[in-house]
Amino acid sequence: MKRYIIYGVIATAVMLIAAETLLPVSGGTLSRPAPAPAFTHTDPSAWLNSRPLTWADLRGKVVLLDFWTFECWNCYRSFPWLRDLEARLGPEGLEVIGVHTPEFEREKVKANVQAKVKEFRLHNPIMLDNDHSYWRAMGNRFWPAWYIIDKRGRVRAVFYGETHRGDRQARQIENTLRDLLGES
Repeated sequence: MKRYIIYGVIATAVMLIAAETLLPVSGGTLSRPAPAPAFTHTDPSAWLNSRPLTWADLRGKVVLLDFWTFECWNCYRSFPWLRDLEARLGPEGLEVIGVHTPEFEREKVKANVQAKVKEFRLHNPIMLDNDHSYWRAMGNRFWPAWYIIDKRGRVRAVFYGETHRGDRQARQIENTLRDLLGES
């Protein structure tokens, strides 16, 4: 029994060290880009504002993945910045994809999410990640979290926390997006 506990502790430590080398704790550009995992929900009922998407559908676009949940204040206070960013950079090839990963049971109810999407004026594709499978696939730990995916489907940067137009993080994200939009 003790041996299994020790193996479990060692395996957990190795996974945490590996995750920390891939995803910076404070956010920013990744030292080693990694392929974005396939979206874990392919049923049309698990998507709002779009049919189910794949990375093949998004090839050639720069994607900003937005992990959020509707009762997260930091998430919905970031939406004005996100809508502005999408309006300005969308014509250049930016695609915003929301990943609604609920914290509470009431956030799993599709009608509740749809009402909030309407209230927050979100028009981008949104995948409902009620089972947290995409959250886990990305190794995510925060709301909101912003993953920047390049035109080839690789995770190039990650940022966490409430973001507003003109703040330091917003400028970092936009600069990263513009650099990737300029890549061939």
